[in-house]
Order: sequence, then structure tokens, then C-alpha cells
Amino acid sequence: MSLMWMRMHGQTWAASATSFLLMWLAMMVAMMMPSALPIFLNTRRSLAEAKAANTPAFLTLLASGYFTVWLAVGAGIYAFGVAFATATTRWESFSRTVPVLSGTSLIAAGLFQFTRWKMSGLLRCRSALGCAASCPERETSFRLGCKQGVACCVCCTAPMMIQLALGVMNPLVMVGVALVIAAEKLLPRPEIVFRFIGVVAIVAGVGTIARILLTH
Repeated sequence: MSLMWMRMHGQTWAASATSFLLMWLAMMVAMMMPSALPIFLNTRRSLAEAKAANTPAFLTLLASGYFTVWLAVGAGIYAFGVAFATATTRWESFSRTVPVLSGTSLIAAGLFQFTRWKMSGLLRCRSALGCAASCPERETSFRLGCKQGVACCVCCTAPMMIQLALGVMNPLVMVGVALVIAAEKLLPRPEIVFRFIGVVAIVAGVGTIARILLTH
């Protein structure tokens, strides 16, 4: 179990959570900015033409709203991780199920790739104007960023589940997930990408569970 879910000696839970969230935010900026920046720039240009984005701070507030949503997601993941780690250290029977749960998570992530929630979130993320296409012209840039962040979270549910199952702070996993997210949002045929990722995740999950069952 990763030590990121544990407090260091003498560390408070508040300090531990703050440390995790800072790492999480840095990771999200590095992973999401390559695919989110084109949407931010297109939204700014479009709203500027409509005289709705008339301040230099527009892009900053848009990004702030977007990453605030991801920061909230990180807080939820941290709470879940701490609870999960506590359960595995207290109950040996539960800790033995962790590999099976990892495989199940991969299967669930793969199946999510074929749902309408995935498609709706991805279409909104890939829209030329992002969430601005369906929002009032006078929508504040921070709230617009929050709405774009929510759509992105829905779109990226499966890749993030895969990352959690394989290692949330593993550099190789981070790079792989970032490439998958960028490919889904930027390549011309996204349905090929997300369906391929879905199949790979399901196969990996089934293979993980099968290997565990065969070795016990």
C-alpha cells in the first residue's frame, strides 16, 4: 500500500492532506494542461469577440475554476485512499482482496469507456468552445472553468480509475494516462482511442483476476 495514504511520524492529518493535494494539483496541471489549453484559448477568443471576455485575467480565472474542480476530486480521492489503506492494515482478509479489487477497477474503467456519460463528457471537452457553447454569454470565467472541469472529470473517469488501480503517483502511469487523455481530446477519431483503451482495460482486469485465481 502506497505511503502517500499514511501520515509521517509526527505529521497531522491536515498536513498530510495538504501535502497530497499539492502533489495532486501539480500532477493535474502537468497532465491536463496540454489538452485543456486549446479549449481555454478558443473559449477566450470566442467570448472576446462577443465582448464577454474583456479582462486580461479571463484565462487565469478560467483555469482556476477548472483546476479547483480537479482539486476537489483530489480531496475525495485522498479521503478514499486513507480509508482504503486503513482497512487493509486493520483487516488481513480485506488486504488479500486488494489485487482482485484492482482488477475489478480496471474492468469497471473499461466498461465506463462505452457509456453515454463518457461520450457526452468527451463531446463537451472536444467542443470548439468547450462549455461556453452551452452557457450564457455573461457566465463568469471562473464558473465557466468549473463547468469545463466537471465535464473533463466525467470524460476522464476511466483513465483516472486506471491510474488509481496502477499507481496514482507512478511517473510511467502518469505519462501514459496523460497521453491517453490528450489522444481522446485532440486526435481526429476519438471513438477509436477510447474504445481501444476500454478493451485494453477490460482485458487487463480480467487477466489480473484470472492470474490471481490460478495462483491460489
